[in-house]
Amino acid sequence: MPLYRGFSTYQKTKHFRLVDFELVKQDLMNYFNIRKGEKLMNPEFGTIIWDKIFDPLNEDTKTAIMQDIKRIISYDPRIAARNVAVTEYDRGLQIELDLVYVQTNQQDKLVLQFDQQSKTAYQF
Repeated sequence: MPLYRGFSTYQKTKHFRLVDFELVKQDLMNYFNIRKGEKLMNPEFGTIIWDKIFDPLNEDTKTAIMQDIKRIISYDPRIAARNVAVTEYDRGLQIELDLVYVQTNQQDKLVLQFDQQSKTAYQF
């Protein structure tokens, strides 16, 4: 029996249902696709990555992004991050997260690309 249930219109199946770790990852993706300050009545929600995407990826920028990612991960008690890596790729920033689903100790690697042109974080 799933602990968490939800739905996603991004799913490629007909049922749109998500449970447990898949739901948690979708919630995390939703968080990363909102620029910090965009959410009405909750200016602390979202990420600063969209504001840093055109900045040079020096140590100060990396540190700010890593702290923001850790803040986002700590916002959701259902998950923990074991490893976080921030790198550049040809059209933006790539974030690699080693996630642990706290309830079952299930692990998964989440790779997000923040694309300068499309303004959307993609999961690979």
